[in-house]
Amino acid sequence: MAPRVNCDGSDDFSSLWRKVFSEIHITRETRGVGFGVANGIAIESVSESLPAVITPDTVRRSLMLLGRGVLLIIIVDEFDRLPKGETTALFADTIKVLSDQSVPATLVLVGVADSVDGLILGHESIERNLVQVPMPRMSVDELHEIVRNGLTRLGMGIEDDALNHISLLSQGLPHYTHLLGLHSAREALDSGTKNVGLHHVDNAIEKCLSQAQQSIRNAYHRATTSPRRDNLYRQALLACALARTDELGYFSAANVRLPMTRIMGRPYDIPNFSRHLKEFSEAHRGPVLHKMGKERRSRYRFVNPLMQPYITMRGIAEKLIDKATLQALRFG
Repeated sequence: MAPRVNCDGSDDFSSLWRKVFSEIHITRETRGVGFGVANGIAIESVSESLPAVITPDTVRRSLMLLGRGVLLIIIVDEFDRLPKGETTALFADTIKVLSDQSVPATLVLVGVADSVDGLILGHESIERNLVQVPMPRMSVDELHEIVRNGLTRLGMGIEDDALNHISLLSQGLPHYTHLLGLHSAREALDSGTKNVGLHHVDNAIEKCLSQAQQSIRNAYHRATTSPRRDNLYRQALLACALARTDELGYFSAANVRLPMTRIMGRPYDIPNFSRHLKEFSEAHRGPVLHKMGKERRSRYRFVNPLMQPYITMRGIAEKLIDKATLQALRFG
């Protein structure tokens, strides 16, 4: 049995576990009243028997009973959306008591963070009770495999330069690989061929931009809109999307210098765009970037990783950058 629930910003510890237990049903036999009346079957949600306030011990007792008869795996997705504080601290207490008392259940927490300390308050006390499974961005070979496998099922093929361009635009995120592969294949079929070429990928970019998540499109608009026609917010944000990053996705202002220079076609040093980085990290423009560290040593990372490929595709579509420059910046 593997109940799966999604967190949202309005959840607390009790409401989330009520979600979990509402996904688990038990069957019990009911006795008929009177002679010759057959017994019946009643199906009930476990949440119906829970108290108004759920505590870590409530969870322990419930899972101990349920886990005796089935292999129980509970998946809590979008865990990073839970409000930090009491809720995540109670989860830390729950994990500790489940492990200390060998409760026959596995709890899988899925969320976006650098490590467990970004997800759970009080994680230090439960470090030995957790197995952290990082999910890095996919490699170029893995992205190529996604596209080839999908096209093979359709009896289609793809040229190497088209395949490389899809993986380059995807920046390690399979969401965009699937989206670009889908629309590139449709473009090829609409033109009467079963072989995807580079021009099909170019045509697919506009479709992908129009079908991007509304939250991504809104965030881009908020970050780049300005009453001044000569503003450089689009260019500066594109330079951030193309900057070299460390293993955690952070980049410095110095990493933005080269892509900004290539986009603008003339030398651009840090003072020319430092104000933009500062504003991208502030509420009135999103924030679209998360800023870490003190001034002059600050590092930045996109709040939503899905923004980077979207910004890059916008840059290609709006001719702020060409394919050759993109290739040079990503692999040069």
